[in-house]
Amino acid sequence: MGSKWKKAKVALGLNLCMFVPRTLDDDSPPHTVVSERLSDATLLSPANWSTSSSRPTTPVSSFHGLKLSKSSSKSSKQTCSICLTKMKQGSGHAIFTAECSHSFHFQCIASNVKHGNQICPVCRAKWKEIPLSGPSLDPIQGRVSPSPVNWPQNDALMAVVHRVPLPLPHPHRDLNRRHVVPLYQASEPGIFDDDESLNHQHAFSERSTCNKSTEDTDAAGAMEIKTFPEVSAAPGSKTYSNFTVLVHLKATAAATAAAAKRQNLSRNQTNLAQISQTPRAPVDLVTVLDVSGSMAGTKLALLKRAMGFVIQNLGSNDRLSVIAFSSTARRLFPLCRMTDSGRQKALQAVNSLVANGGTNIAEGLRKCAKIMEDRKEKNPVASIILLSDGQDNYTVNGSGTSQPQPNYQFLLPTSISGGDNSGFQIPVHAFGFGADHDASLMHSISETSGGTFSFIETEAVLQDAFAQCIGGLLSVVVQELQVGIECTHPNLNLVSLKAGSYPSHLMADGCKGLIDVGDLYADEERDFLVSVNVPATSGNETSLIKVKCVYKDPFTQETTTLESEEVKIERTENVGQVVMSLEVDRQRSRLQAAEAMAQACSAAEQGDLSGAVLILENCRKMLSETVSAKSHDRLCVALDAELKEMQERMASRHVYEASGRAYILSGLSSHSWQRATARGDSTDRSSLVQAYQTPSMAEMLTRSQAMLLGSPSGQRLLQPLVSYRPQPCPRHANA
Repeated sequence: MGSKWKKAKVALGLNLCMFVPRTLDDDSPPHTVVSERLSDATLLSPANWSTSSSRPTTPVSSFHGLKLSKSSSKSSKQTCSICLTKMKQGSGHAIFTAECSHSFHFQCIASNVKHGNQICPVCRAKWKEIPLSGPSLDPIQGRVSPSPVNWPQNDALMAVVHRVPLPLPHPHRDLNRRHVVPLYQASEPGIFDDDESLNHQHAFSERSTCNKSTEDTDAAGAMEIKTFPEVSAAPGSKTYSNFTVLVHLKATAAATAAAAKRQNLSRNQTNLAQISQTPRAPVDLVTVLDVSGSMAGTKLALLKRAMGFVIQNLGSNDRLSVIAFSSTARRLFPLCRMTDSGRQKALQAVNSLVANGGTNIAEGLRKCAKIMEDRKEKNPVASIILLSDGQDNYTVNGSGTSQPQPNYQFLLPTSISGGDNSGFQIPVHAFGFGADHDASLMHSISETSGGTFSFIETEAVLQDAFAQCIGGLLSVVVQELQVGIECTHPNLNLVSLKAGSYPSHLMADGCKGLIDVGDLYADEERDFLVSVNVPATSGNETSLIKVKCVYKDPFTQETTTLESEEVKIERTENVGQVVMSLEVDRQRSRLQAAEAMAQACSAAEQGDLSGAVLILENCRKMLSETVSAKSHDRLCVALDAELKEMQERMASRHVYEASGRAYILSGLSSHSWQRATARGDSTDRSSLVQAYQTPSMAEMLTRSQAMLLGSPSGQRLLQPLVSYRPQPCPRHANA
């Protein structure tokens, strides 16, 4: 009895699942069915919400789910915790009882152990004696099926799991049937053109031409362009071979309201239970999830919870499909809209996942690419989320190659990366889960596709990391953005464009340059440094460059062009003291820090950890002498804290392999794309490392954390994001 209470307290303390499955053979009444995660279920179930209270109430009767009585103990021992079906003597299955006294079907636990798991899935005790099976014993898959009976219809308040799964009928118990088709793994069609049709009631209509001038003004409001020369005045007799101009872009959240006005969308057309009152472009999202044997236990439970958060925060016009991969990959369901029925279907499918097998990331991505290629219709925004906790032991490590540096790019289908010359690219936002994932592989996949790489070091922050990501995906206001830079002085040439990972190139004549930016989230900012040569002149001023932005409005699908004024500097011999632009200096510091991170990572990969630490230390010293650092600029303070953290994660080869590599690569991903990623404590509100986080990301993150903590404000935060309220940036106050 004491051990049962101990397990209950551990489970509740970790905020994880602690339940006894109900099987077909049980005589217990239906009221004993409990949710997989008691705290979330009681907080989120509509049945437990008081009509007069602003917070959910937890009924005393809900605790009957933790069946700690003598009879429940017996039931627990008679249920396999891996496949969740009855263990019965004489039913044709061998039963293995571990040294910690927990019992499982022999085939289930043998498959688990075969893939490296030598700890108890229930109590996490490390085993000294492990079960081994011969090659003829295949893992039994798909033994469970969620029960949809009496599921609540208010999906905005649904938890990931509300009902305990029931087993499949008996045919899978036949020992002669070695291969059992798991739940949701019905024979897949040859072409994935079975995506659910878009809601044409909300489809984007053609823009009327009767108010063209007003509409163009609204469209231009989606983008802001600001420019900052490194100095505002320079001696006319002096030439500059590397004069820097900062091009600052911002996608304004107010553009969504303008788009709504143009499309005549009223509030009663919007599903207020899931979609922000500020309209946005709907998303086609495919999640590619690792369910290999190493995901068993806590990791899989946290993944289900995080996916539940994603599902309940997608709107009825968003479409979702889920790919689960281990040794092979399967599509759990086609792209379907997240209506009430769609969310219920998605939640059931996610709850059906079991962990076993190896890790075949390439197969998961291939099936994901096929979904995106074959879909009949397309939402304006498309994205992919990839999560894995291990090494690809089929395509990379299982290929038999002896290359010291594997070429990871071939893992990504060309239809996603844009390598098929179609110009079509879908970003893959990769999440490395835990200390054993292949950070280099995941970073390469995200970098090639135009996505970001996040490092989930602490398992419990997985949902927060997903929340930050979808907070951005659900706020796209600018698409296919291209930034053109043109010299306006006949004797002036472009020297370089510093754009991080964004593709850029200079024209042969040196007078024009182009940066391909792509999509921007609401309130996202992009900063690019343009270097030009400035000739001497006898005039009073020199005209340098002008900037032109061309992008697509996701609401109207029309192309909009926005041009800046010419950038000019004063030319006089009586300049006085030259004051460096704080904005330019800040971005120089960011680029220098990113370059130092890349150099340190390269040195560490070659085994020179001391050299890598020295590179980071020298960069910190250099940044401390800059104008922005001396003015206590927030970005510079954050950069110094991040560089220091990287130094500590290079203290030894073991520390670097466990977390240093992933932390640095995630930081590089963030700074090169100027987009928020999760790493270390970056999702914590008190963290300094929160660069590029937008208000919509922060609000979604707050919602996630409130739900996890069971905050009294959880009910309020379950309501949709009302509007985007960007905070004014001090650096632009006087621009």
